Amino acid sequence: MTDPAAGLFPAQFARTRRFSLGVPRQFTVSPDGERVLFVRGTSGTDPVSRLWLYEDGAERLLADPLGPGFADEGPGEVPPEERARRERARETSSGVVSYATDASVRLAVFALAGALWAVPVDGSEPRRLPTAGPAVDPRPSPDGSLIAYVSGGALRTVRADGTGDRALAEPEGAHLTYGLSDYVSQESIGRTRGYWWSPRGDALLVARADTAGVERRYLTDPAHPDRPPRELAYPAAGTANAKVSLHLVRLSGGHTAVRLPEAAGDGHPEGPWTDRVFEYVVAADWDDRGPLVSVQTRDQRTVHVLEVDEETGATRTVHREQDPAWVALRPGTPLRLPSGALVVPARPGGDTQGLDIGGAPTPAGLEIREALGAADGRVYFTGGEEPTEIHVWSYDTAGRGLVRVSDAPGVHTAAAGGPTVVLDSRSPDGHTVTVLRAGAETGRIAVLAEEPLVVPRPSDLSLGRRELRSRLHLPSWHRPGDGPLPVLLSPYAGHGVQVVLKVRTWWTAVAQWFAEQGFAVLVTDGRGTPGRGEAWEKSVHGDRLTAVLEDQIDALHAAAGAHPELDLTRVAMRGWSFSGYLAAAAVLRHPEVFHAAVAGAAPADRRLYDTHWEERFLGHPDVLPDNYARNSLLDEAASLTRPLMLVHGLADDNVAVAHTLRLSAALLAAGRPHTVLPLSGAGHLVGRDRTASGLLLLERDFLRKALSS
Repeated sequence: MTDPAAGLFPAQFARTRRFSLGVPRQFTVSPDGERVLFVRGTSGTDPVSRLWLYEDGAERLLADPLGPGFADEGPGEVPPEERARRERARETSSGVVSYATDASVRLAVFALAGALWAVPVDGSEPRRLPTAGPAVDPRPSPDGSLIAYVSGGALRTVRADGTGDRALAEPEGAHLTYGLSDYVSQESIGRTRGYWWSPRGDALLVARADTAGVERRYLTDPAHPDRPPRELAYPAAGTANAKVSLHLVRLSGGHTAVRLPEAAGDGHPEGPWTDRVFEYVVAADWDDRGPLVSVQTRDQRTVHVLEVDEETGATRTVHREQDPAWVALRPGTPLRLPSGALVVPARPGGDTQGLDIGGAPTPAGLEIREALGAADGRVYFTGGEEPTEIHVWSYDTAGRGLVRVSDAPGVHTAAAGGPTVVLDSRSPDGHTVTVLRAGAETGRIAVLAEEPLVVPRPSDLSLGRRELRSRLHLPSWHRPGDGPLPVLLSPYAGHGVQVVLKVRTWWTAVAQWFAEQGFAVLVTDGRGTPGRGEAWEKSVHGDRLTAVLEDQIDALHAAAGAHPELDLTRVAMRGWSFSGYLAAAAVLRHPEVFHAAVAGAAPADRRLYDTHWEERFLGHPDVLPDNYARNSLLDEAASLTRPLMLVHGLADDNVAVAHTLRLSAALLAAGRPHTVLPLSGAGHLVGRDRTASGLLLLERDFLRKALSS
């Protein structure tokens, strides 16, 4: 009964790296709107990203890492700092995976295996520039005359002609770096950068990270015992963070420390655990009005936006946010407009998470996701009124109102420059990238990703009294009266991620593939996920499991009430990362509902996860130990009565394999049988072809067997 194409899907899923290859991304639009830069491979199975230019309605290849000029250099080794950055970004390709440009977008620079390359967009050949060591995160000055980069923890510059390489800021010790983002800032905060040019190109705002006090983890590869362990400065919940400071570094040689405030003052919300110290630098930039920096307290209840005096390093607070649970960091904010007005998060009415654009709040009911930037007198951002759709909006700063840029149902984002908008759209029908100029379509940038061999055919549902947004995937071959189907819940259901969206993407294809294997697959976004207001998102404060599991169970029963083919005597859950944790919790806490689970990379012991992420929900483990005990799974191991498969990548530096090993040890000590599947060499994102395809098949077989007994 199964579609023969479904048998080929796991191999396709793996070789396309979750259908991410061939997808254009990282769009940069020139200020005049004439040029668009982006990265993309040459096909849906090409793992090497190239740098492209879209101009005058046509694409042109700017840099091909497999081309003659690059191939002559021979293979090199990616520096460890760049490998770490790619892991944080969940990068699936190689080649040109990131780049930066000058202000006019006429020069692009990037690093390949530590080598620094510069590419003029006028058609000149790429040229390799000599550096003092392996280059990480190169960025040209606004006029393109200099290129800054990090090597060996030092921030350096070299002229665009390859001369004059020199250090601007050098580390004073082994655990110090200038110009790099620390682990927590990259992984949990979202600040991936560590330095910012001044608009005049005469100075830089530079982050200095001191990890001397941070706990060390040592990641080994058991399949290669001859290789030394990799050291990682990882601040687990309740332990010391990296000490991050900011410095104004001038090309003339002067260094000035930015005088960040030490702690929040009046108005800071108190709680069972309160820490007013401004421990996190969550955002930074430098525009024509000077540096702008955001800092957050250790307990995450206060954020201050600071203007920095570029001569003295003194700071002045220009905006405050406070919240009794945590201040949500809205991507792209703060944004300062040429007028000096700020674009910052706001609550325009009710529970909506909105924006304040220079004193004008976005409408109540419009849930804002991200500020995309400003161009041609308009501020662009994403948001929506229905949580399963995310649209691009623009606001005219001259007061001419709000316009929705995207039309079709789906998830949209954009990049803008001058009158040009590059609209990146995912819909139920696929993925398109449209170039708009003054609101009219002028062309498209090709999306070369393969089409899934399994075509998703979900039913969109709103279930139960909370109107839980859900999607139900049934086998294409199933007809009414064919008999009951075992049910597989395949959510994410965790903070910061939605999967119930009106899009066709890799996870909808995987859900349909499991359906073709004979399951009714139910996917639900419940409390704690984005898109439905602050109270909904913060309802998991102090307890990450109870409400989330309750919503999955409510959705299951409501779906079964409307679809009698769902067999509630055969129910399983599968998931990865947070949803792996949820799947394990499901069979431990509710064996009366869930009869089997596959838990991948499950953070079973919450004390092992990082400070900023975990303390946001559960506080400090030494002050609120009950929160951590209630949300960790180790003490519940003896309650396991259902089949459980634990899967983990042995090279995972985000959710350490220690989570799974500790849970397995607790299950073994309690005499509870279970299955453990270690993935040699795999990180948090399982991307290797045979591993990714084989894992799908092993999950299917395990679940079939578990639900047939």
